[in-house]
Amino acid sequence: MSEAEWFAMNRSAWNARTPVHLGSRFYDMPAFRAGASSLKPIELDQVGDVRGKTLLHLQCHFGQDTLSWARLGARVTGLDLSDEAIKAARALAKELSIDARFVEANVYDAPAALGGEAFDIVFTSYGVLGWLPDMGRWARAAASCLKPGGVLHLVEFHPLVWTFDDAFERVAYAYDGHGEPILTEQTGTYTDRDAAVTLKEVGFNHGIGTVVTALLEAGLTLERLREFDWSPYDIFPDMEEGPPGQLRMRKFGRRLPLVMALAARRRA
Repeated sequence: MSEAEWFAMNRSAWNARTPVHLGSRFYDMPAFRAGASSLKPIELDQVGDVRGKTLLHLQCHFGQDTLSWARLGARVTGLDLSDEAIKAARALAKELSIDARFVEANVYDAPAALGGEAFDIVFTSYGVLGWLPDMGRWARAAASCLKPGGVLHLVEFHPLVWTFDDAFERVAYAYDGHGEPILTEQTGTYTDRDAAVTLKEVGFNHGIGTVVTALLEAGLTLERLREFDWSPYDIFPDMEEGPPGQLRMRKFGRRLPLVMALAARRRA
């Protein structure tokens, strides 16, 4: 398969996910419509005060986090590959009277799709890098969207977790696949395992070293890199909550990192 076919397959999968996600307990749209934020403590602590800043949210899905940043005072733009997700994001922003722009585009094409506009903050989070075959192209695109002195904030599930099979019983995939595609087919989605959708998609595993090196080679300066032995999301098997909002898999406890977060700045 070609890269174009990979992206077309993933676009179809995310188009199929979008209506399921909009109606799911996971995204809890009634609470969001009532003013709740979808942002988690990891990214809120890392990104900090966004009032008056321009923020680009790459791979924004249907815009819930994007609009949460807008509610905190950022001037936001969201970008995503899925036309159905972008359609839903625009409708949601209009419904809630939140000033936000949403652009349909492949993340690699972000600089051109945004007309060369640069931002104070580029933000991307939770389940984003695994859809991209080449971290170098991703890093260059993200860096091109930053103003001098601007910061990229990445919060992502730790690459170690993607080495396991679905049941987390054995190591099934390489920690860093160096662009090797992983083709999968599944029924349901992470918000509803029994949802009546069948998803064919392709993913890629990238180690932390590959991600950081790509950012450095794109001209960014790494300022922060953290690893967390908990997740704010209940998406892995047999999870239990320790401190409020911190979930771990019972079988691994504190022994397995589940999330990573980094900040990298474009030189002024």
